[in-house]
Amino acid sequence: MTGKITSPRGNSSREQWAGIVLAAGKGTRMKSSRAKVLHRLGGLPMIEYPVQALVKLGVNPIVAVVGHQAEAVRAALSGFPGLRTVRQSPQLGTAHAVGKAKPILAGFRGPVLILCGDVPLIQAPLLSRFMGSHLRRRAGLSVLTTRVPDPMNYGRILRDRTGRIARIVEALDADAKTREIREINTGIYAADRGFLFTLLSAVKKNPKKGEYYLTDIVGLAAGWGRPASAFRAGDHRAVLGINTREELREAEKIKQNQMSRKSKPGSARRIKTQAAGRPIGTGKK
Repeated sequence: MTGKITSPRGNSSREQWAGIVLAAGKGTRMKSSRAKVLHRLGGLPMIEYPVQALVKLGVNPIVAVVGHQAEAVRAALSGFPGLRTVRQSPQLGTAHAVGKAKPILAGFRGPVLILCGDVPLIQAPLLSRFMGSHLRRRAGLSVLTTRVPDPMNYGRILRDRTGRIARIVEALDADAKTREIREINTGIYAADRGFLFTLLSAVKKNPKKGEYYLTDIVGLAAGWGRPASAFRAGDHRAVLGINTREELREAEKIKQNQMSRKSKPGSARRIKTQAAGRPIGTGKK
């Protein structure tokens, strides 16, 4: 695979992508002194899996935003030549974290893929489809969503009457009706570089947590007349983040099953099918 995704019209023009991996958080719900992204899954620190997916796609440059136990996280990523890190200190939220990558991407003019370091089950084929959807739709901003049986603490996707994404509401800010929505934000975005950093410059500090939410860029984009495009992952397990020890154990089971299937004849087709997602114009609660 290559990070140069075919253009919307399918001609010889290609796009080179940059990637930002968010890995600064402590992960308090893990109840561990170890940074969340350093917890091991399938024998590796979980952050290696999303980075591996970007490398398989040829995404370059890749910037990892580190913070808590920054040196240990950098050491875990030392096997990826060319990957650059930037430290977020103090840690003022996900929008603030993405903004830390701006100086490194100063000379870059292509689209940017953003994902978290705690999504170890993500697969390169799914990301490739998402990236292709972003280009085909000529979107300024795209969001990878999924539907889950129990949305729990995930941000909900709110759509307008036409089915376009109006905004993302964090669980802490959701009212009873909003909490019933099962389509959630996975924390994976695609954006044109210039539009991304323009949106980030307009994000305001959340009064409840004192942080700058990356999810706010979706509402801003809609308000500016450039609503985000949505691409829904069919298998929610492939895109959900790890926040607790229990979720880590469940992810370990899935990862072991994936590794087992890859070792069997004919497994490639099954894995590719399970990773599939689809672009969507309308959504149901």
